[in-house]
Amino acid sequence: MKPSFFLLNSNMPSGSASLIWFRKGLRIHDNPALEYASRTSAFVYPLFVIDPHYMEPDPKAFSPGSTRAGISRIRFLLESLADLDLSLKKLGSRLLVLKGEPSEVLIRCLKEWDVKKICFEYDTDPYYQALDNKIKNYASLAGIEVFSPVSHTLFNPADIIEKNGGRPPLSYQSFLKLAGEPSWASSPLLVELSSVPPVGDVASFEISQVPTLKELGYVQNDQEELTPFRGGESEALRRLRESLSDKEWVANFEKPKGDPSAYIKPATTVLSPYLKFGCLSSRYFYQCLKDVYKNVKRHTSPPVSLVGQLLWREFFYTVAFGTPNFDKMNGNKICKQIPWNDDDELLAAWREARTGYPWIDAIMVQLREWGWMHHLARHCVACFLTRGDLFLHWEKGRDVFERLLIDSDWAINNGNWLWLSCSSFFYQYNRIYSPTSFGKKYDPHGDYIRHFLPILKDMPKEYIYEPWTAPLSVQNKAKCIIGRDYPKPVVSHDSASKECRRKMGEAYALNKKLNGVVSEDDVKSLRRRLDEDGGQEARGRRQRQKLIS
Repeated sequence: MKPSFFLLNSNMPSGSASLIWFRKGLRIHDNPALEYASRTSAFVYPLFVIDPHYMEPDPKAFSPGSTRAGISRIRFLLESLADLDLSLKKLGSRLLVLKGEPSEVLIRCLKEWDVKKICFEYDTDPYYQALDNKIKNYASLAGIEVFSPVSHTLFNPADIIEKNGGRPPLSYQSFLKLAGEPSWASSPLLVELSSVPPVGDVASFEISQVPTLKELGYVQNDQEELTPFRGGESEALRRLRESLSDKEWVANFEKPKGDPSAYIKPATTVLSPYLKFGCLSSRYFYQCLKDVYKNVKRHTSPPVSLVGQLLWREFFYTVAFGTPNFDKMNGNKICKQIPWNDDDELLAAWREARTGYPWIDAIMVQLREWGWMHHLARHCVACFLTRGDLFLHWEKGRDVFERLLIDSDWAINNGNWLWLSCSSFFYQYNRIYSPTSFGKKYDPHGDYIRHFLPILKDMPKEYIYEPWTAPLSVQNKAKCIIGRDYPKPVVSHDSASKECRRKMGEAYALNKKLNGVVSEDDVKSLRRRLDEDGGQEARGRRQRQKLIS
Protein backbone atom coordinates (compact mmCIF):
# COMPACT_ATOMS: atom_id res chain seq x y z
CA MET A 1 0.00 0.00 0.00
CA LYS A 2 1.45 3.40 -0.97
CA PRO A 3 1.63 5.85 1.95
CA SER A 4 -0.33 9.09 1.70
CA PHE A 5 1.52 12.30 2.50
CA PHE A 6 -0.13 15.27 4.18
CA LEU A 7 1.53 18.53 5.19
CA LEU A 8 0.53 19.83 8.59
CA ASN A 9 -1.51 23.02 8.80
CA SER A 10 0.82 25.92 9.66
CA ASN A 11 -2.02 28.31 10.55
CA MET A 12 -1.89 27.46 14.24
CA PRO A 13 -2.80 29.80 17.07
CA SER A 14 0.46 31.16 18.48
CA GLY A 15 1.35 29.97 21.97
CA SER A 16 -1.31 27.21 22.13
CA ALA A 17 -0.10 23.93 23.62
CA SER A 18 -1.37 20.37 23.25
CA LEU A 19 -0.41 17.26 25.19
CA ILE A 20 -0.35 13.90 23.40
CA TRP A 21 -0.57 11.15 26.02
CA PHE A 22 0.95 7.88 24.81
CA ARG A 23 -0.22 4.63 26.44
CA LYS A 24 -0.71 2.20 23.59
CA GLY A 25 -0.61 3.70 20.09
CA LEU A 26 3.20 3.84 20.27
CA ARG A 27 3.64 4.90 16.65
CA ILE A 28 3.75 7.81 14.21
CA HIS A 29 1.79 6.24 11.33
CA ASP A 30 -2.02 6.41 11.50
CA ASN A 31 -2.05 8.18 14.85
CA PRO A 32 -5.02 10.59 14.73
CA ALA A 33 -4.40 11.88 18.26
CA LEU A 34 -0.81 12.87 17.41
CA GLU A 35 -1.85 14.30 14.04
CA TYR A 36 -4.59 16.44 15.61
CA ALA A 37 -2.31 17.73 18.38
CA SER A 38 0.36 18.59 15.82
CA ARG A 39 -2.02 20.26 13.34
CA THR A 40 -3.70 22.57 15.82
CA SER A 41 -0.94 23.69 18.21
CA ALA A 42 2.25 25.73 18.39
CA PHE A 43 3.73 23.42 21.04
CA VAL A 44 3.15 19.71 21.59
CA TYR A 45 4.13 17.75 24.68
CA PRO A 46 4.47 14.03 23.76
CA LEU A 47 4.21 12.26 27.14
CA PHE A 48 4.56 8.75 28.48
CA VAL A 49 4.02 8.12 32.20
CA ILE A 50 5.86 5.22 33.84
CA ASP A 51 3.37 3.71 36.25
CA PRO A 52 5.37 2.13 39.12
CA HIS A 53 2.63 -0.46 39.58
CA TYR A 54 3.28 -1.69 36.04
CA MET A 55 7.03 -1.13 35.75
CA GLU A 56 8.78 -1.45 39.13
CA PRO A 57 10.30 -4.84 40.10
CA ASP A 58 8.21 -7.03 42.38
CA PRO A 59 10.43 -9.60 44.15
CA LYS A 60 7.32 -11.51 45.34
CA ALA A 61 6.06 -12.26 41.80
CA PHE A 62 6.45 -15.81 40.44
CA SER A 63 8.66 -14.61 37.57
CA PRO A 64 11.03 -11.65 37.02
CA GLY A 65 8.98 -8.50 36.41
CA SER A 66 6.64 -6.11 38.13
CA THR A 67 3.39 -6.73 39.98
CA ARG A 68 1.50 -6.80 36.67
CA ALA A 69 3.94 -7.70 33.89
CA GLY A 70 6.78 -10.13 33.22
CA ILE A 71 10.19 -8.83 32.25
CA SER A 72 9.82 -9.76 28.55
CA ARG A 73 6.81 -7.47 28.11
CA ILE A 74 8.47 -4.64 30.06
CA ARG A 75 11.54 -4.96 27.82
CA PHE A 76 9.33 -4.93 24.72
CA LEU A 77 7.57 -1.79 25.97
CA LEU A 78 10.87 0.01 26.70
CA GLU A 79 12.17 -0.87 23.22
CA SER A 80 8.93 0.47 21.74
CA LEU A 81 9.27 3.73 23.69
CA ALA A 82 12.91 4.15 22.65
CA ASP A 83 11.92 3.66 19.00
CA LEU A 84 9.07 6.18 19.35
CA ASP A 85 11.47 8.69 20.90
CA LEU A 86 13.86 8.31 17.94
CA SER A 87 11.01 8.82 15.47
CA LEU A 88 9.80 11.94 17.30
CA LYS A 89 13.33 13.37 17.32
CA LYS A 90 13.48 13.01 13.52
CA LEU A 91 10.31 15.13 13.40
CA GLY A 92 11.73 17.87 15.64
CA SER A 93 10.28 16.65 18.93
CA ARG A 94 11.05 14.06 21.64
CA LEU A 95 9.27 11.74 24.07
CA LEU A 96 8.88 13.15 27.57
CA VAL A 97 9.05 10.43 30.22
CA LEU A 98 7.67 11.03 33.72
CA LYS A 99 7.10 8.65 36.60
CA GLY A 100 4.15 8.32 38.98
CA GLU A 101 0.45 7.55 39.23
CA PRO A 102 -0.75 8.48 35.71
CA SER A 103 -3.79 10.62 36.56
CA GLU A 104 -1.85 12.63 39.17
CA VAL A 105 1.06 13.22 36.76
CA LEU A 106 -1.30 14.16 33.91
CA ILE A 107 -3.28 16.68 35.94
CA ARG A 108 -0.08 18.35 37.17
CA CYS A 109 1.21 18.56 33.58
CA LEU A 110 -2.05 20.09 32.33
CA LYS A 111 -1.83 22.74 35.04
CA GLU A 112 1.85 23.66 34.81
CA TRP A 113 2.21 23.53 31.03
CA ASP A 114 -0.94 25.58 30.38
CA VAL A 115 -2.24 22.89 28.01
CA LYS A 116 -5.32 23.79 25.95
CA LYS A 117 -5.86 20.34 24.38
CA ILE A 118 -5.15 16.82 25.60
CA CYS A 119 -5.13 14.08 22.95
CA PHE A 120 -5.00 10.33 23.54
CA GLU A 121 -6.16 7.19 21.78
CA TYR A 122 -9.49 5.80 23.01
CA ASP A 123 -9.07 2.61 25.02
CA THR A 124 -11.76 0.09 25.98
CA ASP A 125 -9.81 -1.67 28.78
CA PRO A 126 -11.53 -1.15 32.15
CA TYR A 127 -8.28 0.19 33.67
CA TYR A 128 -7.99 2.92 31.03
CA GLN A 129 -11.72 3.63 31.00
CA ALA A 130 -11.53 4.55 34.71
CA LEU A 131 -8.30 6.51 34.23
CA ASP A 132 -9.60 8.37 31.18
CA ASN A 133 -12.77 9.38 32.98
CA LYS A 134 -10.67 11.02 35.71
CA ILE A 135 -8.72 13.01 33.12
CA LYS A 136 -11.83 13.93 31.12
CA ASN A 137 -13.59 15.17 34.26
CA TYR A 138 -10.63 17.35 35.23
CA ALA A 139 -10.26 18.67 31.65
CA SER A 140 -13.96 19.53 31.50
CA LEU A 141 -13.78 21.55 34.71
CA ALA A 142 -10.56 23.26 33.58
CA GLY A 143 -11.89 24.13 30.10
CA ILE A 144 -9.36 21.90 28.33
CA GLU A 145 -10.37 20.27 25.04
CA VAL A 146 -10.19 16.46 24.96
CA PHE A 147 -9.60 14.61 21.68
CA SER A 148 -9.76 10.81 22.08
CA PRO A 149 -10.22 9.08 18.70
CA VAL A 150 -10.85 5.37 18.11
CA SER A 151 -7.71 4.10 16.37
CA HIS A 152 -6.58 1.04 18.34
CA THR A 153 -9.38 -0.98 16.73
CA LEU A 154 -11.06 -1.11 13.32
CA PHE A 155 -14.48 -0.33 14.82
CA ASN A 156 -15.81 1.46 17.85
CA PRO A 157 -17.19 -1.40 19.98
CA ALA A 158 -19.92 0.91 21.31
CA ASP A 159 -21.24 1.40 17.75
CA ILE A 160 -21.51 -2.37 17.16
CA ILE A 161 -23.30 -2.85 20.48
CA GLU A 162 -25.72 -0.03 19.70
CA LYS A 163 -26.51 -1.63 16.31
CA ASN A 164 -27.32 -4.84 18.17
CA GLY A 165 -29.89 -3.22 20.45
CA GLY A 166 -27.49 -2.51 23.30
CA ARG A 167 -26.08 -6.04 23.60
CA PRO A 168 -22.75 -7.33 22.28
CA PRO A 169 -23.01 -10.01 19.55
CA LEU A 170 -21.95 -13.34 21.05
CA SER A 171 -20.92 -15.15 17.86
CA TYR A 172 -18.30 -14.23 15.29
CA GLN A 173 -20.73 -14.52 12.39
CA SER A 174 -23.30 -12.22 14.01
CA PHE A 175 -20.49 -9.76 14.70
CA LEU A 176 -19.45 -9.80 11.02
CA LYS A 177 -23.01 -9.12 9.86
CA LEU A 178 -23.32 -6.14 12.20
CA ALA A 179 -19.87 -4.72 11.55
CA GLY A 180 -19.73 -4.68 7.77
CA GLU A 181 -16.87 -2.66 6.28
CA PRO A 182 -15.15 -0.05 8.49
CA SER A 183 -16.34 3.48 7.66
CA TRP A 184 -12.78 4.76 7.15
CA ALA A 185 -11.61 1.81 4.99
CA SER A 186 -12.01 3.51 1.59
CA SER A 187 -10.11 6.66 2.62
CA PRO A 188 -6.31 6.98 2.68
CA LEU A 189 -4.82 6.89 6.17
CA LEU A 190 -2.24 9.45 7.27
CA VAL A 191 0.84 7.28 7.58
CA GLU A 192 3.56 9.95 7.72
CA LEU A 193 3.96 13.33 9.40
CA SER A 194 6.32 15.94 7.96
CA SER A 195 7.00 17.43 11.41
CA VAL A 196 5.72 17.75 14.95
CA PRO A 197 5.69 21.16 16.70
CA PRO A 198 8.44 21.65 19.28
CA VAL A 199 8.09 20.81 22.94
CA GLY A 200 7.19 23.84 25.07
CA ASP A 201 8.64 24.87 28.41
CA VAL A 202 8.55 21.90 30.81
CA ALA A 203 8.61 24.18 33.89
CA SER A 204 9.78 22.43 37.07
CA PHE A 205 9.43 18.87 35.77
CA GLU A 206 12.46 16.59 35.75
CA ILE A 207 12.07 14.87 32.40
CA SER A 208 13.92 11.58 31.97
CA GLN A 209 14.99 9.59 28.93
CA VAL A 210 13.38 6.23 28.22
CA PRO A 211 14.88 4.12 31.03
CA THR A 212 16.72 0.83 30.62
CA LEU A 213 15.73 -2.33 32.46
CA LYS A 214 18.79 -1.85 34.68
CA GLU A 215 17.73 1.72 35.52
CA LEU A 216 14.32 0.38 36.56
CA GLY A 217 16.05 -2.02 38.96
CA TYR A 218 16.03 -5.27 36.96
CA VAL A 219 18.91 -7.72 36.93
CA GLN A 220 19.19 -9.75 33.74
CA ASN A 221 19.88 -13.48 34.09
CA ASP A 222 22.48 -14.21 31.40
CA GLN A 223 21.55 -17.90 31.40
CA GLU A 224 17.98 -17.35 30.20
CA GLU A 225 17.07 -17.26 26.54
CA LEU A 226 15.64 -13.86 25.58
CA THR A 227 12.62 -13.25 23.39
CA PRO A 228 13.73 -12.87 19.75
CA PHE A 229 11.05 -10.23 19.17
CA ARG A 230 12.17 -6.59 19.46
CA GLY A 231 9.68 -3.86 20.27
CA GLY A 232 8.89 -0.70 18.31
CA GLU A 233 7.14 0.76 15.29
CA SER A 234 10.22 0.37 13.06
CA GLU A 235 10.35 -3.37 13.73
CA ALA A 236 6.56 -3.65 13.35
CA LEU A 237 6.64 -2.06 9.89
CA ARG A 238 9.65 -4.19 8.88
CA ARG A 239 7.78 -7.35 9.92
CA LEU A 240 4.67 -6.15 8.11
CA ARG A 241 6.63 -5.56 4.88
CA GLU A 242 8.26 -8.97 5.22
CA SER A 243 4.90 -10.70 5.69
CA LEU A 244 3.22 -8.81 2.84
CA SER A 245 6.10 -9.50 0.42
CA ASP A 246 4.91 -13.11 0.13
CA LYS A 247 1.55 -12.38 -1.46
CA GLU A 248 0.74 -16.05 -2.01
CA TRP A 249 1.26 -16.79 1.72
CA VAL A 250 -0.96 -13.82 2.67
CA ALA A 251 -3.68 -14.88 0.20
CA ASN A 252 -3.66 -18.53 1.36
CA PHE A 253 -3.26 -17.93 5.10
CA GLU A 254 -5.67 -20.23 6.92
CA LYS A 255 -5.97 -20.32 10.69
CA PRO A 256 -6.09 -22.59 12.67
CA LYS A 257 -3.66 -24.36 10.31
CA GLY A 258 0.02 -23.79 10.89
CA ASP A 259 2.79 -25.54 12.79
CA PRO A 260 2.82 -24.80 16.54
CA SER A 261 6.27 -26.38 16.86
CA ALA A 262 7.92 -24.02 14.34
CA TYR A 263 10.12 -21.74 16.41
CA ILE A 264 13.08 -20.85 14.17
CA LYS A 265 10.65 -19.32 11.67
CA PRO A 266 7.20 -19.08 13.31
CA ALA A 267 4.22 -20.07 11.16
CA THR A 268 2.41 -16.75 11.72
CA THR A 269 3.20 -13.04 11.26
CA VAL A 270 4.05 -12.52 15.00
CA LEU A 271 2.48 -9.06 14.67
CA SER A 272 0.24 -9.54 17.74
CA PRO A 273 2.61 -7.82 20.23
CA TYR A 274 2.94 -4.85 17.86
CA LEU A 275 -0.85 -4.59 17.59
CA LYS A 276 -1.17 -4.91 21.38
CA PHE A 277 1.11 -1.90 22.01
CA GLY A 278 -0.12 -0.05 18.95
CA CYS A 279 3.36 -0.07 17.33
CA LEU A 280 1.39 -1.23 14.29
CA SER A 281 -1.97 0.29 13.41
CA SER A 282 -4.61 -2.40 12.95
CA ARG A 283 -6.30 -0.08 10.45
CA TYR A 284 -3.13 0.24 8.35
CA PHE A 285 -2.62 -3.55 8.53
CA TYR A 286 -6.23 -4.04 7.38
CA GLN A 287 -5.81 -1.70 4.39
CA CYS A 288 -2.51 -3.36 3.40
CA LEU A 289 -4.13 -6.80 3.44
CA LYS A 290 -7.07 -5.56 1.38
CA ASP A 291 -4.58 -4.18 -1.18
CA VAL A 292 -2.93 -7.61 -1.45
CA TYR A 293 -6.32 -9.30 -1.90
CA LYS A 294 -7.15 -6.94 -4.80
CA ASN A 295 -4.07 -8.15 -6.67
CA VAL A 296 -4.44 -11.93 -6.35
CA LYS A 297 -6.81 -14.32 -8.12
CA ARG A 298 -8.22 -15.86 -4.94
CA HIS A 299 -7.72 -15.59 -1.22
CA THR A 300 -9.05 -17.09 1.99
CA SER A 301 -11.89 -15.35 3.84
CA PRO A 302 -12.90 -14.75 7.46
CA PRO A 303 -12.81 -16.43 9.89
CA VAL A 304 -9.61 -18.17 8.73
CA SER A 305 -7.91 -15.40 6.67
CA LEU A 306 -5.50 -12.76 7.98
CA VAL A 307 -8.26 -10.14 7.75
CA GLY A 308 -10.36 -12.68 9.63
CA GLN A 309 -7.79 -12.64 12.45
CA LEU A 310 -8.08 -8.88 12.76
CA LEU A 311 -11.85 -9.28 12.91
CA TRP A 312 -11.54 -11.91 15.67
CA ARG A 313 -9.66 -9.25 17.62
CA GLU A 314 -12.54 -6.83 17.03
CA PHE A 315 -15.07 -9.46 18.08
CA PHE A 316 -13.38 -10.04 21.44
CA TYR A 317 -12.93 -6.30 22.00
CA THR A 318 -16.64 -5.76 21.38
CA VAL A 319 -17.88 -8.60 23.61
CA ALA A 320 -15.44 -7.61 26.37
CA PHE A 321 -16.53 -3.97 26.24
CA GLY A 322 -20.23 -4.88 26.46
CA THR A 323 -20.04 -7.64 29.11
CA PRO A 324 -19.82 -6.73 32.82
CA ASN A 325 -17.28 -8.92 34.70
CA PHE A 326 -15.95 -10.27 31.40
CA ASP A 327 -12.71 -11.24 33.16
CA LYS A 328 -14.43 -13.36 35.82
CA MET A 329 -16.61 -16.46 36.06
CA ASN A 330 -18.67 -15.09 38.94
CA GLY A 331 -21.13 -12.42 37.84
CA ASN A 332 -20.38 -12.96 34.13
CA LYS A 333 -23.67 -13.69 32.34
CA ILE A 334 -22.03 -15.26 29.29
CA CYS A 335 -19.80 -17.60 31.32
CA LYS A 336 -20.75 -21.16 32.33
CA GLN A 337 -20.49 -21.61 36.09
CA ILE A 338 -18.16 -24.58 36.57
CA PRO A 339 -16.84 -26.04 39.88
CA TRP A 340 -13.16 -25.87 38.98
CA ASN A 341 -10.68 -27.50 41.36
CA ASP A 342 -8.31 -25.42 43.46
CA ASP A 343 -4.84 -26.99 43.63
CA ASP A 344 -1.83 -24.69 44.01
CA GLU A 345 0.67 -27.53 43.52
CA LEU A 346 -0.79 -28.56 40.17
CA LEU A 347 -1.03 -24.91 39.10
CA ALA A 348 2.66 -24.36 39.96
CA ALA A 349 3.64 -27.53 38.06
CA TRP A 350 1.84 -26.24 34.96
CA ARG A 351 3.17 -22.69 35.29
CA GLU A 352 6.76 -23.82 35.94
CA ALA A 353 6.88 -26.47 33.17
CA ARG A 354 6.90 -29.44 35.58
CA THR A 355 3.83 -31.40 34.41
CA GLY A 356 5.90 -34.33 33.13
CA TYR A 357 4.38 -33.92 29.66
CA PRO A 358 7.24 -32.60 27.46
CA TRP A 359 4.95 -31.03 24.83
CA ILE A 360 3.11 -29.03 27.51
CA ASP A 361 6.27 -28.14 29.44
CA ALA A 362 8.18 -27.02 26.33
CA ILE A 363 5.34 -24.62 25.47
CA MET A 364 5.38 -23.20 28.99
CA VAL A 365 9.17 -22.69 28.80
CA GLN A 366 8.74 -20.85 25.49
CA LEU A 367 6.08 -18.69 27.14
CA ARG A 368 8.37 -17.83 30.06
CA GLU A 369 11.46 -17.15 27.92
CA TRP A 370 9.98 -15.65 24.74
CA GLY A 371 6.69 -14.24 25.98
CA TRP A 372 5.06 -15.70 22.89
CA MET A 373 3.97 -19.03 21.43
CA HIS A 374 1.87 -20.17 18.45
CA HIS A 375 -1.91 -20.02 18.92
CA LEU A 376 -2.27 -23.82 18.74
CA ALA A 377 0.38 -24.17 21.44
CA ARG A 378 -1.67 -21.78 23.59
CA HIS A 379 -4.74 -23.92 22.93
CA CYS A 380 -2.93 -27.06 24.13
CA VAL A 381 -1.69 -25.70 27.46
CA ALA A 382 -4.98 -23.90 28.18
CA CYS A 383 -7.00 -27.06 27.52
CA PHE A 384 -4.57 -29.11 29.65
CA LEU A 385 -4.93 -26.74 32.62
CA THR A 386 -8.72 -26.54 32.49
CA ARG A 387 -11.14 -29.02 30.90
CA GLY A 388 -8.56 -31.45 29.50
CA ASP A 389 -6.52 -32.72 32.43
CA LEU A 390 -6.06 -30.63 35.59
CA PHE A 391 -9.56 -29.10 35.85
CA LEU A 392 -8.17 -25.86 37.31
CA HIS A 393 -9.86 -22.47 36.96
CA TRP A 394 -9.35 -20.62 33.67
CA GLU A 395 -8.82 -17.40 35.65
CA LYS A 396 -5.60 -18.90 37.10
CA GLY A 397 -4.28 -19.66 33.62
CA ARG A 398 -5.42 -16.27 32.36
CA ASP A 399 -3.34 -14.61 35.09
CA VAL A 400 -0.20 -16.49 34.04
CA PHE A 401 -0.70 -15.59 30.36
CA GLU A 402 -1.54 -11.99 31.29
CA ARG A 403 1.78 -11.68 33.07
CA LEU A 404 4.10 -13.52 30.70
CA LEU A 405 2.82 -12.84 27.17
CA ILE A 406 4.35 -9.87 25.34
CA ASP A 407 1.09 -9.65 23.36
CA SER A 408 -1.12 -9.92 26.46
CA ASP A 409 -4.32 -8.04 25.68
CA TRP A 410 -7.12 -7.79 28.25
CA ALA A 411 -10.05 -8.50 25.91
CA ILE A 412 -8.35 -11.17 23.78
CA ASN A 413 -6.67 -13.01 26.64
CA ASN A 414 -9.88 -13.28 28.67
CA GLY A 415 -11.90 -14.13 25.55
CA ASN A 416 -9.56 -16.95 24.58
CA TRP A 417 -9.53 -18.45 28.07
CA LEU A 418 -13.34 -18.37 28.18
CA TRP A 419 -13.33 -20.11 24.80
CA LEU A 420 -10.64 -22.73 25.47
CA SER A 421 -12.07 -23.72 28.86
CA CYS A 422 -15.50 -24.17 27.19
CA SER A 423 -16.87 -21.55 29.58
CA SER A 424 -18.23 -19.43 26.72
CA PHE A 425 -18.33 -19.16 22.90
CA PHE A 426 -17.23 -22.81 22.34
CA TYR A 427 -19.01 -25.70 24.08
CA GLN A 428 -17.65 -28.97 22.63
CA TYR A 429 -15.88 -29.95 25.84
CA ASN A 430 -15.40 -33.55 24.66
CA ARG A 431 -12.84 -32.33 22.11
CA ILE A 432 -9.58 -32.38 24.05
CA TYR A 433 -6.02 -31.75 22.88
CA SER A 434 -3.82 -34.76 23.63
CA PRO A 435 -0.64 -33.69 25.46
CA THR A 436 1.25 -36.53 23.77
CA SER A 437 -0.09 -37.05 20.23
CA PHE A 438 -1.01 -33.50 19.14
CA GLY A 439 2.54 -32.14 18.99
CA LYS A 440 3.81 -35.35 17.40
CA LYS A 441 1.70 -34.66 14.29
CA TYR A 442 3.80 -31.57 13.54
CA ASP A 443 7.17 -32.51 15.01
CA PRO A 444 7.66 -36.29 15.18
CA HIS A 445 11.35 -35.95 16.01
CA GLY A 446 10.64 -33.61 18.93
CA ASP A 447 13.00 -30.77 17.89
CA TYR A 448 10.79 -28.17 19.60
CA ILE A 449 10.92 -30.14 22.87
CA ARG A 450 14.68 -30.64 22.58
CA HIS A 451 15.20 -26.90 22.14
CA PHE A 452 13.08 -25.69 25.06
CA LEU A 453 13.71 -28.71 27.34
CA PRO A 454 17.41 -29.49 26.77
CA ILE A 455 17.33 -32.10 29.57
CA LEU A 456 15.47 -34.27 27.03
CA LYS A 457 17.72 -33.48 24.05
CA ASP A 458 19.20 -37.01 23.90
CA MET A 459 15.93 -38.88 24.46
CA PRO A 460 15.12 -41.08 21.40
CA LYS A 461 12.24 -39.80 19.31
CA GLU A 462 10.17 -42.90 20.19
CA TYR A 463 10.00 -41.65 23.80
CA ILE A 464 10.40 -37.87 23.51
CA TYR A 465 6.66 -37.20 24.00
CA GLU A 466 6.23 -39.88 26.70
CA PRO A 467 9.66 -40.26 28.33
CA TRP A 468 8.26 -42.12 31.36
CA THR A 469 7.63 -45.09 29.03
CA ALA A 470 11.34 -45.33 28.13
CA PRO A 471 13.17 -48.31 29.66
CA LEU A 472 15.64 -47.34 32.40
CA SER A 473 18.57 -48.28 30.14
CA VAL A 474 17.32 -45.76 27.55
CA GLN A 475 16.87 -43.09 30.23
CA ASN A 476 20.42 -43.71 31.47
CA LYS A 477 21.83 -43.42 27.97
CA ALA A 478 19.86 -40.17 27.43
CA LYS A 479 21.23 -38.86 30.78
CA CYS A 480 17.66 -38.16 31.90
CA ILE A 481 16.11 -40.31 34.61
CA ILE A 482 12.37 -39.71 34.86
CA GLY A 483 11.40 -38.76 38.38
CA ARG A 484 14.87 -37.35 39.06
CA ASP A 485 16.06 -35.25 36.12
CA TYR A 486 12.63 -34.66 34.61
CA PRO A 487 9.31 -35.14 36.45
CA LYS A 488 6.88 -37.99 36.13
CA PRO A 489 3.44 -36.98 34.74
CA VAL A 490 1.36 -35.14 37.36
CA VAL A 491 -1.76 -36.97 36.11
CA SER A 492 -2.60 -39.85 33.80
CA HIS A 493 -4.07 -38.16 30.73
CA ASP A 494 -6.50 -41.00 29.97
CA SER A 495 -8.13 -41.08 33.40
CA ALA A 496 -7.83 -37.32 34.03
CA SER A 497 -9.47 -36.38 30.73
CA LYS A 498 -12.28 -38.88 31.39
CA GLU A 499 -12.86 -37.31 34.82
CA CYS A 500 -12.81 -33.79 33.29
CA ARG A 501 -15.47 -34.79 30.76
CA ARG A 502 -17.64 -36.17 33.54
CA LYS A 503 -17.35 -32.96 35.57
CA MET A 504 -17.98 -30.74 32.54
CA GLY A 505 -21.08 -32.76 31.68
CA GLU A 506 -22.46 -32.34 35.21
CA ALA A 507 -21.67 -28.60 35.20
CA TYR A 508 -23.36 -28.09 31.83
CA ALA A 509 -26.42 -29.99 33.05
CA LEU A 510 -26.65 -27.73 36.12
CA ASN A 511 -26.31 -24.56 34.01
CA LYS A 512 -29.05 -25.81 31.70
CA LYS A 513 -31.35 -26.84 34.56
CA LEU A 514 -31.05 -23.43 36.23
CA ASN A 515 -31.26 -21.58 32.90
CA GLY A 516 -27.81 -20.06 33.39
CA VAL A 517 -28.68 -18.46 36.73
CA VAL A 518 -26.23 -20.44 38.87
CA SER A 519 -25.26 -19.11 42.31
CA GLU A 520 -21.94 -19.57 44.12
CA ASP A 521 -23.71 -21.95 46.52
CA ASP A 522 -24.93 -24.03 43.57
CA VAL A 523 -21.35 -24.31 42.28
CA LYS A 524 -20.02 -25.27 45.75
CA SER A 525 -22.73 -27.89 46.16
CA LEU A 526 -21.92 -29.42 42.77
CA ARG A 527 -18.19 -29.44 43.61
CA ARG A 528 -18.85 -31.38 46.83
CA ARG A 529 -21.01 -33.90 44.97
CA LEU A 530 -18.45 -34.36 42.20
CA ASP A 531 -15.66 -34.86 44.74
CA GLU A 532 -17.74 -37.50 46.58
CA ASP A 533 -18.60 -39.29 43.32
CA GLY A 534 -14.95 -39.17 42.26
CA GLY A 535 -13.85 -40.59 45.60
CA GLN A 536 -16.34 -43.45 45.38
CA GLU A 537 -15.24 -44.22 41.82
CA ALA A 538 -11.56 -44.29 42.86
CA ARG A 539 -12.34 -46.65 45.77
CA GLY A 540 -14.27 -48.87 43.38
CA ARG A 541 -11.30 -49.02 40.99
CA ARG A 542 -8.93 -49.98 43.80
CA GLN A 543 -11.37 -52.70 44.96
CA ARG A 544 -11.62 -54.14 41.43
CA GLN A 545 -7.82 -54.18 41.11
CA LYS A 546 -7.55 -56.13 44.41
CA LEU A 547 -10.05 -58.73 43.16
CA ILE A 548 -8.17 -59.13 39.87
CA SER A 549 -4.82 -59.54 41.64
